[in-house]
Amino acid sequence: MRLNGKVALITGAARGQGECEAKLFSAEGATVVVADVLSTLGEKVAQDISSGGGKATFVKLDVSSEKDWVLAIQHTLDKFKALNVLVNNASIYRTTTIENTSMEEWDDVISTNARGAFLGTKYVIPAMRKANGGSIINICSTTGIVGSSRGGAYGASKAAVRILTKHAAIQHASEGIRVNSISPGSIDTEMIAENIGTPQGRAASIKRIPAGRIGTAEDVAYGALFLASDESSFITGSDLLIDGGMTAQ
Repeated sequence: MRLNGKVALITGAARGQGECEAKLFSAEGATVVVADVLSTLGEKVAQDISSGGGKATFVKLDVSSEKDWVLAIQHTLDKFKALNVLVNNASIYRTTTIENTSMEEWDDVISTNARGAFLGTKYVIPAMRKANGGSIINICSTTGIVGSSRGGAYGASKAAVRILTKHAAIQHASEGIRVNSISPGSIDTEMIAENIGTPQGRAASIKRIPAGRIGTAEDVAYGALFLASDESSFITGSDLLIDGGMTAQ
């Protein structure tokens, strides 16, 4: 019960990594707000948690929408009276090279990934201040740290979130609000299914990882659990690499 008594809002929680985080947080005692644009899947995750004895609700949230963020946070406060943890998990992944990236694709990726994390951070701070502290966890990526032969917009968006994390951490540390990020490497979810969908693609990904395997959603969820819990009370402004040693090379 490492999150007993805490209320956590997790974006992109209808499937994949976000769903795993939501269910783990609930198992550790948190009340969970499952936030996503995928209503049917999101409502099912919330129902699964409730059916298992946990406490959860679903809220439809387009993370690029300022109005949606205001409503989602107000809904959480109205229903649960507090908001202690925010996981900015929702994002979209594109592998288009820079030369071939259209302005529409660039704006779409930046709006969802970088703007989404900014808005979530901005609007959750008053609620956390009222609760005398809280934990914001931004899910970034190793592509926001090192370059790749593919992509550009995605890595740029995650690099922006990584440095946004550090600015927010400094600005709100004195209020007991901690802000950290997680940079996963290759994680076996729907997001990179195209990359590892063939034996050759999976083998190529594994070859780059010293640990010798693709990561799992649980690997990232346990990192988020630590940063959400009071066990990490002296950690803020940090980036937790969960990449099997890939960026250590």
